Amino acid sequence: MFDTAYAQAAGATGGAEGFMQGPFGSLLFFLPLIVLFYFLIFRPQQQRAKQHAAMIGGLKRGDTIVLSSGIIGKVVRVEDKEVGLEVASGVTVKVVKGMISDVRSRGEPAAANDSKA
Repeated sequence: MFDTAYAQAAGATGGAEGFMQGPFGSLLFFLPLIVLFYFLIFRPQQQRAKQHAAMIGGLKRGDTIVLSSGIIGKVVRVEDKEVGLEVASGVTVKVVKGMISDVRSRGEPAAANDSKA
């Protein structure tokens, strides 16, 4: 007699549990996790990538930069994908722009050649 009463009580609440165990229940469980991952991992990474691209796009001659390896130098030449970096007086190396991790101090803007004749 107690076995049938217990089985009937479990059957009465089984309808609500059935919804959470179906495909919609799985979706309702994973949807907040996906949103959480987006805001905690993907979005900040995209923002950092945009800031890094803006920093590299604004490089000019005379800037003091830090490479990802820790080398500090002064920009002497800016090309499309590479930068000429002076690490010691008279020692210039070519560096890929993607390896620049920080711009410490901005140099003076390049003088514009305004020839008025």
